[in-house]
Amino acid sequence: MDNLNLNNYIVKTNTFKTKRVNGYNILYNESTDANKKHVLFIHGLGGSSIGWRDIPDALSEYFHTICVDLIGFGGSDKPKEGDYTINGFSKFIIDFLEQAIELKQDEKISIIGHSLGGYIATQVAVDNWDRVEKLVLIDPSGKLNGPTPLLNQYLDAAKETNPLLRYDKVREVFEKMYAHPSRLLPIVIDLFNYTIEKSLARHVFELTFLNSTTTKVESERLKQIDNIPCLIIWGKEDSLIPPEYANEFMKDLPNARLEIIGDSGHAPFVEKTALVFEKIYSFLTTVRK
Repeated sequence: MDNLNLNNYIVKTNTFKTKRVNGYNILYNESTDANKKHVLFIHGLGGSSIGWRDIPDALSEYFHTICVDLIGFGGSDKPKEGDYTINGFSKFIIDFLEQAIELKQDEKISIIGHSLGGYIATQVAVDNWDRVEKLVLIDPSGKLNGPTPLLNQYLDAAKETNPLLRYDKVREVFEKMYAHPSRLLPIVIDLFNYTIEKSLARHVFELTFLNSTTTKVESERLKQIDNIPCLIIWGKEDSLIPPEYANEFMKDLPNARLEIIGDSGHAPFVEKTALVFEKIYSFLTTVRK
């Protein structure tokens, strides 16, 4: 699984569908058997649902997997007056699950969130603790004391309007996100540049960046969901959100399981796909005693 088939990666973008959520078109993908336990994937800042690579497909043998493009990102609508705060995204996730997936209020769901998506997943659990079965947080934001230097560089790259300059800036940032820059596929840069050129995409990126890097999930509220089984995965060489932030989450979630993935950066599920899949699969399929 670590050797990604690029052709399959491209083809999968054609299997997505769109539904209206609160009047806006939202792009998402889901596996076919909705009778299995539900697992939702939430991507990071500037990302989209296709960034999860093979993991949702691999998990779909055991779960009903759902990958969504957050409102304002990827192929979803980008309303100018949208609520691009963490609280706004938390509400959007519940609305999406109810309106697009038609999840009933008594049905629980496990959520896997990366970076910004991890912060959102945490907030969803805090706001809807009775609807979340398990949490998987991969290099999540939510405990930052402000943007890190590489996050500021990421914002600068996203705001660049000259396509040639932006390509170089994005490539430099993305290379720093990996433990080994040679693992960065050119299509990842191309997909980001394609999306950020869409109307209002930079506007949404900047608003989301400003809110998510200057707010924190409240410790007292986070401690209230320590009974929800939680797996925290962190790339040991993460330069965007360094692994010391994992300690901040563990202070509030002492019952969580922490897995540090060596030889990987900000997206360990990309650099160490098979290993991360096995850890997620084991966690989701383990019956809590």
